[in-house]
Amino acid sequence: MKPLKAFTIPFGGLKQGEHHYTFDVERPFFEYFEYDDINDANITVALKLLKKATLLEFYFDIKGKVNVHCDLTNEPFDLKIETTGKLIVNFGSEYNNENEELLILPHGSYEINIQQYVYEFIVLSIPAKKVHPGVVDGSLDSDMLKKLEEYSIDITREEQKNNTDPRWDSLKKLLTDK
Repeated sequence: MKPLKAFTIPFGGLKQGEHHYTFDVERPFFEYFEYDDINDANITVALKLLKKATLLEFYFDIKGKVNVHCDLTNEPFDLKIETTGKLIVNFGSEYNNENEELLILPHGSYEINIQQYVYEFIVLSIPAKKVHPGVVDGSLDSDMLKKLEEYSIDITREEQKNNTDPRWDSLKKLLTDK
C-alpha cells in the first residue's frame, strides 16, 4: 500500500522544539484503507510535533464528524468524533512498531508517515454500537423502528423473574436440597 504523501512529515531538517501541522480527513482517506463503514467524513487532525535531541513526540487532537449508518435502523447520521492520541518515535538499529505508543525508526530516517496512526485513532473512536440520536430521544420516524416496535415483546421485570425455564428450576433445586 503506497503511503499518502499528505501525511508524510519530514522531520530531518526541523529544529528542536514544537512544530504544528493540520490535516483534513475526508471520505477518500477511508477509501484508501478500504474501510466502508463511513459514508462521509469531515475531520480535522491537529498535530503537535515535539522534536527533542533523541526522540520525537507526536500529539494528535482529532475533531470532526463522520456519517455512519445506525445499527438499529440503518439510517445514516452524523456522528461527532473527538479523540486524542500520543506517539513517541525513538531511533534504533531497525524498524519496530510492536508497541502501540512507541515506534522505533532506523538511524538515518528523515521522515515519517502518520496516516496509519490517524486512521486507527479515528476508527477506534467510533463506538461499537452506533445509534441514531433520533432513536434515543424518540424523534426519528423510521419504518425500521416501527417494525422493531411491532415485533418487540413487552415484559416487565417481575414477569421475567416468574418466567423461568423449568430445566433450570430443577437444577436450582439441586443446590437447595442438600
